[in-house]
Amino acid sequence: MVSKRKLSKSDVPGENSKTDLPKTKKSRISDKEKASAQDGVENDGVFEELLKTSGIILKAGEGQNEIAVDQTAFQKKLCLALKKHPTYPHVVQEFISGLESHIKDRNQFKNCLLPCAPTRNEGSRTLVHSYCESLIKLLLGIEILQPAVVTLLLEKIPEFFFDIVGTFGTNFPRLIVNQFKWLDRLVDSQDLVKKLMQMVGVSPVPIQHDIITSLPEILEDSQQTEIARELSYLLKQGRRLTVPILDALSRLDLDAGLLAEVISDLRKSLDLSSCILPLQILGSQKKLKSQVQASSSMSQVTTSQNCVKLLFDVIKLAVRFQKDVSEAWVKAIENNMSVSDHKVLDLIVLLLIHSTNTKNRKQTEKVLRSKIRLGCVPEQLMQNAFQNHSLVIKDFFPSILALAQMFLHSTHPAMVSFGSCMYKQAFAAFDSYCQQEVVSALVTHICSGNEAEVDISLDVLTDLVILHPSLLMRYATFVKTILDSTQKLNPCQIRKLFYILSMLAFSQRQEGSYIQDDMHMVIRKWLSSTVPNHKQMGIIGAVAMIGSMALKRNEGDGSLERSELNSENDGQLSTLLDLVGFCCEQTPEALALYYDELANLIEKQRGNLDLQLLDHFGKSLVENFPSDFVVDLNPTVDGVFLFPLKSLYNLDEDESQGAIAINLLPLVSQSELGRVNDGVSNPSKRVISPICLSPSFRLLRLYTGEQNNGSLEEIDALLGCPLYLTDLEVEGKLDSLSKQEREFLCSLLFHTLNWFREVVNAFCQQQDAEMKGKVLTRLQNITELQNVLGKCLAATPGYVPPPATFDSEALEAVSSISAAGPVKKKNGRKKKPDGSKTCFADRSQVDDSSEGNQPDTELSELEKTAAEREAGNPLAQLQSYRPYFRELDLDVFTVLHCGLLTKSVLDTEMHTEASEVVQLGPAELLFLLDDLCWKLEHVLTPGLTRRVPFSKERGYKDTGFSHLCQKSPKEVATYVVKLLKPLCNHMENMHNYFQAVVTENHGVVDGPRVNIQEYQLMSSCYQQLLLTFRFLFAWNGFSQHENTDLLRSALQVLADRLKPEETEFLLLEELISESFQYLVNFQQSVPSFQCAFTLAQLLIAIAEKPITSWKREKIASLAKQFLCQSWVNPNGDREKGSQFNGALHTLLCVYLEHTGNILKAIEEICSVGVPELINSAKDGCSSTYPTLSRQTFPVFFRVMMAQLENSMKSIPAGKPSDSSEVQLEKLLQWNIAVRNFHILVNLVKVFDSRPVLSICLKYGRLFVEVFLKLAMPLLDYSFKKHRDDVQSLLKTLQLSTRQLHHMCGHSKIRQDIGLTNHVPLLKKSLEQFVYRVKAMLAFNHCQEAFWLGILKNRDLQGEEILSQASEERDSNEEDSTENTAEEPNGVASESGTDSSDEGTAD
Repeated sequence: MVSKRKLSKSDVPGENSKTDLPKTKKSRISDKEKASAQDGVENDGVFEELLKTSGIILKAGEGQNEIAVDQTAFQKKLCLALKKHPTYPHVVQEFISGLESHIKDRNQFKNCLLPCAPTRNEGSRTLVHSYCESLIKLLLGIEILQPAVVTLLLEKIPEFFFDIVGTFGTNFPRLIVNQFKWLDRLVDSQDLVKKLMQMVGVSPVPIQHDIITSLPEILEDSQQTEIARELSYLLKQGRRLTVPILDALSRLDLDAGLLAEVISDLRKSLDLSSCILPLQILGSQKKLKSQVQASSSMSQVTTSQNCVKLLFDVIKLAVRFQKDVSEAWVKAIENNMSVSDHKVLDLIVLLLIHSTNTKNRKQTEKVLRSKIRLGCVPEQLMQNAFQNHSLVIKDFFPSILALAQMFLHSTHPAMVSFGSCMYKQAFAAFDSYCQQEVVSALVTHICSGNEAEVDISLDVLTDLVILHPSLLMRYATFVKTILDSTQKLNPCQIRKLFYILSMLAFSQRQEGSYIQDDMHMVIRKWLSSTVPNHKQMGIIGAVAMIGSMALKRNEGDGSLERSELNSENDGQLSTLLDLVGFCCEQTPEALALYYDELANLIEKQRGNLDLQLLDHFGKSLVENFPSDFVVDLNPTVDGVFLFPLKSLYNLDEDESQGAIAINLLPLVSQSELGRVNDGVSNPSKRVISPICLSPSFRLLRLYTGEQNNGSLEEIDALLGCPLYLTDLEVEGKLDSLSKQEREFLCSLLFHTLNWFREVVNAFCQQQDAEMKGKVLTRLQNITELQNVLGKCLAATPGYVPPPATFDSEALEAVSSISAAGPVKKKNGRKKKPDGSKTCFADRSQVDDSSEGNQPDTELSELEKTAAEREAGNPLAQLQSYRPYFRELDLDVFTVLHCGLLTKSVLDTEMHTEASEVVQLGPAELLFLLDDLCWKLEHVLTPGLTRRVPFSKERGYKDTGFSHLCQKSPKEVATYVVKLLKPLCNHMENMHNYFQAVVTENHGVVDGPRVNIQEYQLMSSCYQQLLLTFRFLFAWNGFSQHENTDLLRSALQVLADRLKPEETEFLLLEELISESFQYLVNFQQSVPSFQCAFTLAQLLIAIAEKPITSWKREKIASLAKQFLCQSWVNPNGDREKGSQFNGALHTLLCVYLEHTGNILKAIEEICSVGVPELINSAKDGCSSTYPTLSRQTFPVFFRVMMAQLENSMKSIPAGKPSDSSEVQLEKLLQWNIAVRNFHILVNLVKVFDSRPVLSICLKYGRLFVEVFLKLAMPLLDYSFKKHRDDVQSLLKTLQLSTRQLHHMCGHSKIRQDIGLTNHVPLLKKSLEQFVYRVKAMLAFNHCQEAFWLGILKNRDLQGEEILSQASEERDSNEEDSTENTAEEPNGVASESGTDSSDEGTAD
């Protein structure tokens, strides 16, 4: 007690001297201290004595420690007291021991960790701040105490490993760690951080969490990099500390390299699948959210979602406030090229950055587009993100909407598909506001008028109305507004729109009644319109409504209300059918469209329509068709016609009794007569037109099949019945006919062909051998009639055929272009337009300036092959008349399975009288393959490369593909995969045929025993087969994960041809290799260069899944083999023409791109092939490269120049750190490249045509620019070590640049705009080259080696161009200067000016 009194005596004066309090105040404080002595700490050791002396009063129990002085003053007083203590430094240890004893009590320890309270004096203000640090933190601020206090605190943490909060209600570890934050100075920061990281390794997760999140406030700047690496390593060890580590890393200042490395590691270690909810919780999540009371399941949902939410909140904070973090994330995702390594996390982070950081938005969009194109972010990944993490992604909805809109604007099919999937997933996963925005965006796309956007947006709405009809019904008002913009929609889009509206109107019954009223009103208005386009839309819309109303009812629901609704529905259906029939019966085109739409409806909804409702129009159809188009077969027919009537193409001649015939010629005569008489007809009588023959038969056979479970026995007589036509032996008779007669004959042939096409469509799937034989015969009839029609069309210019497809809005535009036909002179050649020379110059000028390695073409693959096949053919090309033929169904191609068929000829007693062999011949095979290729190109080829086959102007792209467009690309690809076996059989037959031809003629294609017509026909079949394979395997849908099984099935068919029954368990890569090898075997039999070119493209399409080194070598070897092969027609002429040149261009690019050493390949062509060409006759070619002739030299020259320039870009630029060996290797590559460039440039002296000059000027500039960018840095650093090599390189290049300078002068003399356009940029590059060489010499301290001379303007042959007036005396001086400049002891290289030359001395 004595010591306590002494402390009081010494303490009070101290306080008075510091605060200058009055005496009354002093006595009052003393009394208060005495009164509260029982609340204070009564221990009177050094620890308590020094604290009280310095201004802190320790409290016991729940009370806070009190501080009576400023914190800084306390620390100074305590530090001074310790240092002046008699036992210093031993007193420090005593002080720490006292502290340790004091904090053994948990309450006292808690007081020491919590902030001190300022001493409150009654009646006066305190000078202490209202907030004070804790006692421990104040002690840590004293340097002589800090190490011991740190050790003491860290030793206390393990005491709370198993009682972190629990008993005492206080998180002591967190309070302890908080003491280390924001200290003014750390005596030994390395030791502290090391001990903290050791503590992380042994602590429970909550303590680890607290330590890690506190590190950014504890670390010094120099320690951040090291600790970031340790945290990144911890992140790899497990997922328990993911959130605190992300939190800590986001607050550390890391350099860009380390940040990218950390984020890359983070991407690999983070796996959101651990946060995915269990299926049973996912299923009940929406239900649980709607409940007010909480449950255990809801708790699990919340916990799981909060985990992911917290994770992305941390990333979002880092991205928002630290620019480097967002850039590092984007770079880490961009650099990851493996498809399998991309995760849901990547997609969500990209959406997060796009939504949060506007500055990185463009970069994010670029990365996302790139990943989608490469297939790294498949749609399945996006679906997982939306389905499992919708709460996180919902925050990014504006970005999702913006990205989806951007993707739909794209022309890349993968991006368009991804954008449409984003819309569907957002609609399904988000709330009503987001759903409304999605529907509004889709409606905006549809009303934009962009055809591609309209198609994909309608497809999205179609999927939504099928998957979520009740949800979409809420926004039916938005969808209904599209009816105001129908003028921008084509017929197929109108069909989709009314299908969507009909589903909404009739699937929800009462809720959709207001949509029904609007649809009825619009359709009535359109049907009553006299505008053909409006009537067309009305028919399409009405049939779509009929389809929804005629769907089968739910038989289990027999309620009165349901019955009344069905009765009302049937009444509406009957009224609508009568209305459409009445509005169409006077217009054949409208009636034909009505029949076609009903037929499409039955085919699409096969098995789902109410048969009783079908009878409403089916009965009248069954009655009308025979009465309108079918008559009894009689030897004589009454009537007067333009041509004598004759019954043709009867396949049932043995059935004389009850035979029928198609009354075609009388109907066509009646129709033509009606056209002449301005269409006068009885308005009360239904019009019977041959235009309706094929559509009504299509509807009849689909209706009959639907009623009889696919059986067509009731109408099978129509397959073999004859037609009333006329004698079709037109050879030599066409010139004697009038224009009207020729047009009548053409119309008759078109109707006959369309009838046969529909007959083949109808009966192609019949299994009876007799029926199959008749179908093959009808195919033969089609090919025969097409030959006759071709001759008639060639003699009837300007003829417009009768329409065959009725849902096209651009048919008139097509006919005006295509029907004109080729205009011929009397000698049979096409008449050239006026100014043909100018036109040729303009065309060549455009062609010469085209960019890249691909030739400028305006034709699709099929147009090219058709043009090649029909070159020189006197028949008019039928390709331009394709929209006037009825479309073949995909089912027709099952005929390809047929081999030899035996058709029995029966006698009157139904006994077999004879047998006739019916075979699918080459002409029929070519007909089927040609149509199949058109279909595959239309469906499987991306929109960027596909072109409308019928029209060169804007039109409806689906004309002639109405039935096909109702199937998805995957459905079409699946169907073709099933045809691969018969296609392989046919291709092997072609291979054997041409092998036999070559063997029989001893390797000579144009031998005397070759049947030229048969050879050309088989060659065309071969080409179409290869094109079919190529279109299939080049389909970009195979790159999608969901189509992998389909690709495997296709490859397995090819691999089975080599290894039967051994491919079932092969890996995909092995199947690709076997399929590749199978197709390579056809190289020996390809009959034409077009076939060879297509085979190379097919091999590339298969090898790219993925391509390996041996496949590259094989493709290069194959391409070289084709280039080194002489391609001769059966008539002995060498193949040539624009199509040949285009294929040669591509094949040469394939060879150079896939060869192992492109420089060596170019040098071989230049040093071997070109000299052989120069030494050959005028119309000769190279013996090593027979495809290299004077006509094809510009093709070779363009490809070699372009590929040489591209290959140089792969040589890395020189660096100061490169070793001597690396420099020498790069110099060697540049020496070879420059030597090749020199050879190519000098070839212009021999081949000085305008295209070659233009190519040389363009690619010469590009080569010089690449040399300046990549080679000159190498010369800077290798000049001293490899001076001779550098000098040799510059000498060779100088000779080439001088020749380029002469070309510039030559272009000016010729005054050719196409050539002179290249001159300014080329001269600029040449001038840059001069000064860059000077800079290189200066860099190596050889300025004296650089000199300038005067370079005259010369032409290609080196003759001087006197472009300016010059005197004779000046001329002699300039000649002397020029001779000096060309001395061999210097390296000269001219600039872009007309009078400078430079060089380097040895």
